[in-house]
Amino acid sequence: MIAELAAANAAFGVIKETIANGKELYEAGQALADYFGLKAEIQKKAHEHGYKSDLEAFMATEQLKEYEDALKQMMIWQGRAGLWTDWLDYQRKMKESREAAEKAEKAKKAKRKKQMLIFVLASVWALAFSQPLAW
Repeated sequence: MIAELAAANAAFGVIKETIANGKELYEAGQALADYFGLKAEIQKKAHEHGYKSDLEAFMATEQLKEYEDALKQMMIWQGRAGLWTDWLDYQRKMKESREAAEKAEKAKKAKRKKQMLIFVLASVWALAFSQPLAW
């Protein structure tokens, strides 16, 4: 998690530097994408049961909250009107889309598993009853 947090720090630094140099927020698009990808990865690791250090996970998520507040301020003051709320809506929609895709994938795997079980049972049944009884 330390490596991911270091990479998130670097991405956030690029975002801050872009804004400080008078450029638009969208010009730091790759850094924003890197940051939010790393944020998701850190949050996932922080919520895993049995993670080796609860304190480390807590401190990493606190650092991310600070960055999130700073990004919110940047989007509000340096971005276009409504950029922050649009971003929150976009995040929500993308999360729903990922969850729907994950649910569909799980259903597909369950269906495939059921089909395999039916095939195996049918094969065993056919094999068992195709042989003459030898008593």
